[in-house]
Amino acid sequence: MSATKCLREEHEVILRVLGFLTQALDQATAAGEVTSDAFTPFVRFFQGFADHCHHCKEESRLFPALEDVGMPSDEGPIAVMLFEHEQGRALVRRMAASLEAANRGEEAAKREVLGAGRQFVALLSGHIQKEDMVLFNMADDMLQGAATGALLDGYNEEESRAGYSETYRSCSQIVRDLARIYEKRAGT
Repeated sequence: MSATKCLREEHEVILRVLGFLTQALDQATAAGEVTSDAFTPFVRFFQGFADHCHHCKEESRLFPALEDVGMPSDEGPIAVMLFEHEQGRALVRRMAASLEAANRGEEAAKREVLGAGRQFVALLSGHIQKEDMVLFNMADDMLQGAATGALLDGYNEEESRAGYSETYRSCSQIVRDLARIYEKRAGT
């Protein structure tokens, strides 16, 4: 089994939700209206699934495993990925912090939600491409045999942490809800 297979599968889910977020941003821009109802599910998904369920596996398991086989964490791919994780978290926090005021119609807050949302889509799309096309290929080459088994066991440990299952279930429901909204609008 690949050291990164489950992470790549999680990326597919994240990319799907990024597509829905792009639709929501486009619709909000066209309507001139940013609502909590439209954007809170995205904030909850990215804070829950992307950060709590996915990044924890990368930061607590994959990156240390790569360090163990010689990849530095203070420069190169790991350092870039960690920096981008922090940038993404900050953008989601900016969206969340402005939602209430945007919902009340405050123009600056609307611009903040839309701007942070668009920056987040661009950042995370590029981030996932770098991980899928570069870092994960390196990881699959560098982590073989027992190292892969230990890493997969580590992923299982992350998934058994308190709150993980509930977060995963909640975020899976968010994906289903968003799919009903945005796939229907797209005519798919």
